[in-house]
Amino acid sequence: MTVQNFTGSTPLDWDDLRVFLELARAGSLSAAARALRLSHATVGRRLAALEQTLGRTLMERRPDGYALTEEGESVRALAEAMDDRAQAIRRRAGADTGLTGNLRLTMTQALADRFVIPRLGPLRAAHPGLELEVIADNRALSLARREADLAIRLARPQRGDLVGRRLATLGYGLYGAPDAPDTLIAYDESMAELPEALWLARHGGGRRVAFRSNSVQGQAAAAVAGFGLALLPCLLADGIAGLERRPLIGPPLSREAWLLVHRDRRAVPRVRVVIDHLVAVFAAERALLEGTAQ
Repeated sequence: MTVQNFTGSTPLDWDDLRVFLELARAGSLSAAARALRLSHATVGRRLAALEQTLGRTLMERRPDGYALTEEGESVRALAEAMDDRAQAIRRRAGADTGLTGNLRLTMTQALADRFVIPRLGPLRAAHPGLELEVIADNRALSLARREADLAIRLARPQRGDLVGRRLATLGYGLYGAPDAPDTLIAYDESMAELPEALWLARHGGGRRVAFRSNSVQGQAAAAVAGFGLALLPCLLADGIAGLERRPLIGPPLSREAWLLVHRDRRAVPRVRVVIDHLVAVFAAERALLEGTAQ
């Protein structure tokens, strides 16, 4: 796809603009290449082609990544506006394709593996034309840019173009092996702002941290291995052999699970049927999710 240059006859290649925009967002060649599923060389070549077409330097190469020049900031603003319109067209595409086609759903690894995926069988049986893709990732993938169609996130939506529905309240408990020492299992520094990490920091009572991981599954495995006590979602830990729930060392902790969809996509039939299925599944398993199941 090409877009006519404002100041001359040389056409702008939209793919060059798209790569430039992702590089501006990511700040590094490797991150942009991963997001676009391109090679580093291709990303660099696309940026060079755009700069040559415009006759301007859009980015400065620095040891820690790429930084926009003043001209680059101006081009980015225009490219963002173009991208918003292109994504709006994509979000509306396929609205009349019925209950067939691909649908991408994103959530955390633990929620996907331990709860959602095992409960998708009835949805597949009822609608075999659906092609479900579950992206287990802690990153907040963009619904506006169609990185996913639906997202389950443990926070209330903040952006106005997203529509959210609270699915459930997730209960947390303190878990350890029967002979676990009085030490803690916690998140690493990269996850220090999570509510679970803040709860442990506030109520740990000076206990030594014997194991750290950015993965809740890793923390559960460390608890089974006897490293100490881990603050885990009940839906994950209650089904793991070798773990027992211990009395909390602070007030109860819970987090809300929200189902998010871009407002332009919520009426698409295949999106709607997946929404309805997920809402019903979470409602039916309320006790398990809250940690009150006997």
